[in-house]
Amino acid sequence: MPPVVLAVMLVLHVTMWIWLSARFVHLLQLESYQNRMYLRAIARNPRTALLPVLWAGAAALAAESAVWLLVKDAFVAAVAAPLCALGIGFAVALMLSGRRQKKPLVYTARVKRLTAALALVCILYAWGAWALFGATRPVAAMELVLAAGIALVPVFVLLAALVNYPFEQLFKRRYFLGAKAKLAAREGLIRIGITGSYGKTSAKHMLGTILARRYRTLITPKSYNTPMGVSRVILENDLEGLEVFVCEMGARYRGDIRELCDLVRPRYGLITSIGKQHLETFNTLDAVVSTKFELVEALPEDGCAFFPADNEICLALYDRTETDKALFGFDGQGRMLDIAVDEYRPGPNGSSFTLIDREGSTVRCTTALLGRHNVQNILGAACVARKLGLTLDEIAEGIAQIEPVEHRLQLIRGANGVTVIDDAFNANPEGAQVALEVLASFTGGRRIIVTPGLVELGKEEAELNRGFGRAMATSVDEAILVGAPARTALLREGLLEEGFDREHIHEVSGLQEATEAIARLARTGDTVLFENDLPDNYDG
Repeated sequence: MPPVVLAVMLVLHVTMWIWLSARFVHLLQLESYQNRMYLRAIARNPRTALLPVLWAGAAALAAESAVWLLVKDAFVAAVAAPLCALGIGFAVALMLSGRRQKKPLVYTARVKRLTAALALVCILYAWGAWALFGATRPVAAMELVLAAGIALVPVFVLLAALVNYPFEQLFKRRYFLGAKAKLAAREGLIRIGITGSYGKTSAKHMLGTILARRYRTLITPKSYNTPMGVSRVILENDLEGLEVFVCEMGARYRGDIRELCDLVRPRYGLITSIGKQHLETFNTLDAVVSTKFELVEALPEDGCAFFPADNEICLALYDRTETDKALFGFDGQGRMLDIAVDEYRPGPNGSSFTLIDREGSTVRCTTALLGRHNVQNILGAACVARKLGLTLDEIAEGIAQIEPVEHRLQLIRGANGVTVIDDAFNANPEGAQVALEVLASFTGGRRIIVTPGLVELGKEEAELNRGFGRAMATSVDEAILVGAPARTALLREGLLEEGFDREHIHEVSGLQEATEAIARLARTGDTVLFENDLPDNYDG
């Protein structure tokens, strides 16, 4: 094969591999660039990630082998065989790129650096194939090795991540220290950390809205809750004139909260809840508890920790905490509450309640938010606000202005008189139970749930999904179960255990079929709950 033709073939193969890699780079990004979690994501996504490249690699090898066996002219075979492989590879890359993504790949600076490392890995693989086999006649062996590269794309991405790892650590450290120095320069800034297994994003927005009645406040946007995400918020915002910084703190591993506290140095720490979430990485509930408590351990002597009284684990942590602390909730179980609630009246359009502080002063509050757990988070935000000197009237005014956070029990008036409750953000067992309670409060029509079940729950995932199915049985009239049969089967088992009518269980493969099922089932006056929407690093 002429060198020019060979060079073009090698370039085309490298281009094809890089295009094919987009799905795997996306998985790596969704897993916070954790290589171990990336491998798990590939293993649990065989249908949408692994099988396409494996089948494409096998098809390319078969096509090339057929060409070399059937075409007698060596030059024609040497050109036609890799063209077949390239055609298959590019076709699969095009198919994968057209797949709908709930959270698309973001081409950050880190992704660009990863792509550069990936290009280097692909070039080295292509060069190695040429160096080992390119001098032989015919060049079939080299071309077969190149075709096999299609199936090795997930490995190429992992190798690129490993190559980049030391450089990324340097970038991260520099970014982190720059943000830490900028924040430290604002000595008078009130810093508040919020963490929890669930509810922290909602509580952050609630607290930011309430504190804005008196203070110039910045909250971390969206779900920015990692060291790099928070560093970016600090570096990209003008902190001059700012009085309060509220930082959401997420965690998947021990030490994650401690690292964020090292960056932010919060004076106040709010724990929203602790429960079975991210067990896939934490493995045990005890690991979750100790990680969330890292926020309390990091507070200074003049700081204060805030705990919900209606969470048994948090109540135990409150009792264990020796520094200044505050308790909020519906029932203190014999303990004095700093912020309590009375005359709680939930409804399909929101809630009303009386807020009571430690001295017994009261104020009547209304909110458009649905669910008892949202009121619980409001109480936490009110407790912090009271500590910072806001009056009960200011707090009530802030509560009235709180807007529902997107995909968290968000009430939507749908078409044809159908009410939609969007609770599609990643669900957890406790949050799912609250959502079912909210759904049960809607009367006058049938109640329909659309859910793929619960994930990231480690060894307990199967039993918790059966339990979710059992809980559904008493709250819904129609159950649309979406996605992987292994998970929907668990939900179905739970429903049937409670005597739910099998004819009202509808198992569908994806969102499109779920939409069609809703159109077929829903009538005026019905309520549809979307509970959980699996992220792109999970098969349907």
